[in-house]
Amino acid sequence: MIEVDAMSNEWHELTDLTGERPFTITRVRLDSGVAIEGEFELPPLARLRYEDQVFVSEFVRSHGSIKDMEKAFGVSYPTVKNRLNRIADQLSLVQVAVPEPSHDDSQDVLAMLERGEITAGEAAGRLRR
Repeated sequence: MIEVDAMSNEWHELTDLTGERPFTITRVRLDSGVAIEGEFELPPLARLRYEDQVFVSEFVRSHGSIKDMEKAFGVSYPTVKNRLNRIADQLSLVQVAVPEPSHDDSQDVLAMLERGEITAGEAAGRLRR
């Protein structure tokens, strides 16, 4: 089962207090005592409900293993997939543009393959990009 630390409990209390209503952070204080005031948006993951943040954290901790997620939360594969899809729909995921490999990149991939740093499958995948 998932364990929650004290700091997480404070965040859980804050998200319970604000509910589903949007809010803006207006003051940030560093541990050194320096405070910054202004209007700061929460990062996308922090905008998720607390329970969804715990779910995402466990997903990352389990290296994306749905089997591990089934065990950790005591739910079925379809339940894990449905929850991940629902969470993904709430996030503005960034589209990453992958540049076309240059001749030099191809040489680097082949050199890594020769040194045994990557498998033939990984090399083929990198060369296709």
